[in-house]
Amino acid sequence: MHNAKTSIFIPKARRTFPLLDSQKVYLTSHKNFKMPYLRFLYFRKMINMKRLLFLTAISILILPSLLAQQKLPLSDLTVDKIMREPAQWIGTAPGNISWSRDGQMIFFTWNPDGDQFSSVHKISIEGGTAEADDDRYEGFPQNPIYSKDGNTMLFERKGDIYLMDVKSKAETRLTATQGRETSPAFHTEEAIVTFTRDNNLYSIDTRSGLISQLTNIVIEEGDEEKATRNRTISGNREQDRWLRNDQVVTSEILRDRRNRPRGRSARARNFMNNMEDKMEEIEVPNVSNLQLSSDGKYVSFSIFRRPENPSKRTIVPNYVSSTGYTSEINARSKVGGERSFSEIGIYNIKADSFYIVDSGQLPGITDLPDYVKQYQDRSFEKKNRVVSATGVFWSPTENYVVVHFGAVDNKDRWIMRLLPESGDLIPIDRQRDEAWIAGPGIGQEYFSGTMGFMPDGKTIYYQSEKTGYSHLYTHNLSNGVTKQLTKGKYEVYSPSLSKDGKKWYFTANMKHPGIRHFYSMSAKGGKTTQLTTMDGNNEVTLSPDEKNLAIRYSYSNKPWELYVQANKAGAVAKQLTTSTKTEFKRYDWHEPELVTFKAEDGANVHARFYKPEKPNGAAVIFVHGAGYLQNVHSWWSSYFREYMFNNLLMAKGYTVLDIDYRASAGYGRDWRTGIYRHMGGKDLSDNIDGAKYLVESHNIDPKRIGMYGGSYGGFITLFAMFKHPDVIAAGAALRSVTDWAHYNHGYTSNILNTPVEDPKAYKQSSPIYFAEGLQGNLLIAHGMIDDNVHFQDVVRLSQRLIELGKDNWEMAVYPMERHGFTTPSSWTDEYKRILKLFENTIGKQ
Repeated sequence: MHNAKTSIFIPKARRTFPLLDSQKVYLTSHKNFKMPYLRFLYFRKMINMKRLLFLTAISILILPSLLAQQKLPLSDLTVDKIMREPAQWIGTAPGNISWSRDGQMIFFTWNPDGDQFSSVHKISIEGGTAEADDDRYEGFPQNPIYSKDGNTMLFERKGDIYLMDVKSKAETRLTATQGRETSPAFHTEEAIVTFTRDNNLYSIDTRSGLISQLTNIVIEEGDEEKATRNRTISGNREQDRWLRNDQVVTSEILRDRRNRPRGRSARARNFMNNMEDKMEEIEVPNVSNLQLSSDGKYVSFSIFRRPENPSKRTIVPNYVSSTGYTSEINARSKVGGERSFSEIGIYNIKADSFYIVDSGQLPGITDLPDYVKQYQDRSFEKKNRVVSATGVFWSPTENYVVVHFGAVDNKDRWIMRLLPESGDLIPIDRQRDEAWIAGPGIGQEYFSGTMGFMPDGKTIYYQSEKTGYSHLYTHNLSNGVTKQLTKGKYEVYSPSLSKDGKKWYFTANMKHPGIRHFYSMSAKGGKTTQLTTMDGNNEVTLSPDEKNLAIRYSYSNKPWELYVQANKAGAVAKQLTTSTKTEFKRYDWHEPELVTFKAEDGANVHARFYKPEKPNGAAVIFVHGAGYLQNVHSWWSSYFREYMFNNLLMAKGYTVLDIDYRASAGYGRDWRTGIYRHMGGKDLSDNIDGAKYLVESHNIDPKRIGMYGGSYGGFITLFAMFKHPDVIAAGAALRSVTDWAHYNHGYTSNILNTPVEDPKAYKQSSPIYFAEGLQGNLLIAHGMIDDNVHFQDVVRLSQRLIELGKDNWEMAVYPMERHGFTTPSSWTDEYKRILKLFENTIGKQ
């Protein structure tokens, strides 16, 4: 046997290698073994083993993170993947941002776990983990009215009016009645509070508790009264009043109806009859927006007038219902017919009398639109147009009142000063547009837009497209001076004054039409300061003390997240949320290049450009919907499914172009109105010029260009297939308008007027009249319960194609889908068909 002193021969070659297992056993079994070289080999082996174990452990810990950071190629995308439920694989962005009262927490709706519904969360401005918290109001009432000093809240709860001390949360109940009190407001003298009850305005003196009824409005009932009153705008008011009063002389039934209590309980009427100072009744069909003037002498109110002969409403059949029977969905009316409008009434409290503001005073009220010159064989009567008084603004400190009017034909917007004692109107601003009034912050027929009084009580602010872009203006009522505060080829969005009234805050696209930043500016105008730093879109909510910005931010290939930033130029924004799912982030989503090309009339057209690594020679043009919408920008698109589909197409070798054609938002008035009286004109030619740009600048085969889009995008696709079959070889038209005479009034009449008044505009703008031009391969897809663009549109078009003998088209219908699809299975089916269309046509070399 060997002992500890026995010599051992070790071959020379083995000295540089770890010991064999048999050697390790032998050596470690001899406690007294002291040979230096073998001991060295033994310890080196132990160290290598420990190092191996350590590296293995580290790998186990960091491998998932490394894999998550490794980008997946876009070639792995499939339609099934990208059309899954967005909340489950993309994530749900934070929304509905608000601040805690102390400015240390931000509240927002969020759904990080992909649940069925989003819930309210909060997070510290220092960061950390967001936590669910439904009490975003922190025990305070929702939407209170604050006193000037911010120390008192005024609010309504369950039909009664309350005051609350902000510091102590102590409440004072001002009313306790069986009736319902609403719309509380502080008067100029803040000890006086006004509110509405039973369609009348009341005031309460919080010092004495005295409640005063300020108006005595009675709501009309019965068709006869409504029909008579609805024509006051164009008729002789004195004559109408005489006729109306004369009716009760010859009819006891009408007399009984007029004397019947209505609009208020009999108890309330008896109370009024017993009042020492009985008030004159104001009989109107309805009333809203009651306001007390700053001097307490007048009450203004709005009256909504319905048409005598309202347009017939449509129905949408629902074939797949829970009952097993076909049901009917009541839907909108079609474009044209009489329209409703609003009037403003002014009640003189001391004189106990009222009048309706006479819109006949408006400058240009009888002006005819220019398009009537296209109809030399017809006569058009110059008469007072129907207008809506859409807003009344009383100065909080001075005896000024301003009224906003919008023409029902939407060719005019007036801002007028009203002299309440006489009813006279004095012009402040008239914006006339032979196309239609619109643009960011611009008031229309039922919308007064960005408008209000500056802190001095003498100056109003508003937005106008006077220069071709929507900018901010002021007008001093004491001296008549109008001043433009912002200038340039950009649009101003959502301007608001700082709490001290010394500064403006607003969003604008100064840097690029597709980049929006948050700016500040002196209340008097002048130099603007860019506050946000991240290019993309910055939706900002100021903290209560205006020291910080809560920013909802996104980039073209990064969905929305919540950030916080100090309210100063150049400050760094800190990300607070991570909403995007891991799987989605693993894909190397393309950042589309923002490009421009020349249209046939020389205009610069903006587009998103997707360039594949290995082009296959074919191209696809995506056409966004809505018309007035912007999709060529540097933020996360509302068309995120189409963005992902464009990535999939690009990965397959298709070059993709996404165009902000004429009518798109973000480029000013001329771009917005470029389609007036001819949809399918410049909007279509911009897309066709885009196809030429692809051929000339990117070596695309001119015979291998496809197009797809939904809603307005589907409409453009149809027109491209019908009018330019030599350019567009294959197209997918989704939820498309085929005949504008069958679409709604609000949208269509702005652009094309009405079918009765301007039939030429409708004929040249509706694809159904050009269907004979179809040569390429067409896919039509539509939801059968679409209550926006009705399924009837494509049914009529399919009949037209059948009669024309066209056989190169197909239709996919979705029985349970409306205009915007809601189920992943429908999205998946639709886009598989689109992909198949392109692969089987333009995709073949």
